[in-house]
Amino acid sequence: MHRSRRLQARVLASAFLLALGLLAGLGACGSGDSSLSRVLGAIGVDPYPISEQGSQELQRFYAVYREFATADDSNAYRHFRDAFRRVRASYVYEVSDAALVDAAIKGVRDKKPAPRSLPPSDLVEAALDSMVTSLDAHSAYLNAQAFQETRRSMSNEFGGLGIEVTMENELVKVVSPIEDTPAARAGIKTGDIITHVDNESMQGRGLMYAVERMRGRIGSEIAITISREGRAPFTVTLMRATIKVQSVRWRTEGDVGYIRIARFTEKTDSALEEALNGIHSSLGRRLRGIVLDMRNNPGGLLDQSLTVADSFLDRGPIVSVKGRLPESNRTYAAEKGDLARGAPIVVLINGGSASASEIVASALQDHGRAVVMGTRSFGKGSVQSITPLPIQGGLRLTTAIYYSPSGRPLQALGVEPDIILAEGPSAEAELKREADLPRAIRPLGGADGHVHRKVREQECPAVGEKQDRPLGCALALLKAGSVESFLAGHGRQGAM
Repeated sequence: MHRSRRLQARVLASAFLLALGLLAGLGACGSGDSSLSRVLGAIGVDPYPISEQGSQELQRFYAVYREFATADDSNAYRHFRDAFRRVRASYVYEVSDAALVDAAIKGVRDKKPAPRSLPPSDLVEAALDSMVTSLDAHSAYLNAQAFQETRRSMSNEFGGLGIEVTMENELVKVVSPIEDTPAARAGIKTGDIITHVDNESMQGRGLMYAVERMRGRIGSEIAITISREGRAPFTVTLMRATIKVQSVRWRTEGDVGYIRIARFTEKTDSALEEALNGIHSSLGRRLRGIVLDMRNNPGGLLDQSLTVADSFLDRGPIVSVKGRLPESNRTYAAEKGDLARGAPIVVLINGGSASASEIVASALQDHGRAVVMGTRSFGKGSVQSITPLPIQGGLRLTTAIYYSPSGRPLQALGVEPDIILAEGPSAEAELKREADLPRAIRPLGGADGHVHRKVREQECPAVGEKQDRPLGCALALLKAGSVESFLAGHGRQGAM
């Protein structure tokens, strides 16, 4: 069996054991009702048992539901109850039933409804959106449309603007634009805040509302107002397009192979294998090394990140997943077979590198297989499992935390490069990351044990039309033959 298929099979098998259900989803996440919960349900065991206190809290919400719903729709209330049960059973940390219901009731009351004025489905959607987003920066309730869009977004083609977003201070923050999309071509950057969509304020409207406002008919225009550090707010007009994500691109730079992974989608593994075969075919024994560029890669599928890391490793752990329950803990390990055939590797990352790209970078760094270069990554080190609900829609729920092979949590801390490229005195201070997000899960670890050196990016050659100096630094390191030789010729600024 092909290496990637074996690894994916192990991921799916672990879903049965861990009840994580790892199929397709966003942000190195999982999808689907877990195999374990289906088996338990089939034999009459409730996989989401609820306590007496939980039942009392549900009654408290039901009183609010009866007060403001236009009708007593049993399906709508059951939909809320199903989601409540799954959140309390599956979230990465234990949350009190009272806190969940308080957040749900707040979502209803924030609409300032008159008694008996809200359609039951609208009331429940407001309650679930508020309840789930209160947990952390990445958990969300997905209505039927959003659930389908989420599953489609992990294919290689989907409609939209081409940006990965999250929430910050009740506003939409850009995690990363996807290259060669309307957003990237318009100059939207990591860290931008989207304050208005078509002149409508997004403050306090919720992430899914903002995402739905930015979706629309292919070819239609949309005006987005951007707040960016260091300049006055400005508006850009974009045309919605079909987003075709070319997950992997490759070329040769002299005697160096260059591989760009923009996002981890369903076909990343096969595209990477084709890239490596192409590089070996083109350069043969002249191959000096490989640059693996994951800058502004917002993440994607967990199984694909495992396969990519495994493609460069012969053995050892790739990443560990640890959740609230002991049975949800799992370590994924590499299998023998380095598709790069031992060639030296430089991995490029920056503050827009998140989730699955951080899994790959930390695995290659901890095993000494690659030199990681650039700036500290975003720090998105949590697992979001995409779970369908019985009636409609689903949940994107944080269920576990990623740990590097050395045991360091990736959440909020990110990956610190072996060689830090200094752009300027304030460039890094201005860029906000996972730890800066409201409700971000706090970092649980400390130093990673690596020696980190710093060099000035401007001392490296600018490569190509984009005058890409980080790439110039990576090429210079491979040409130098070692980190010490590279640092000796490029203004070493000392260890950290």
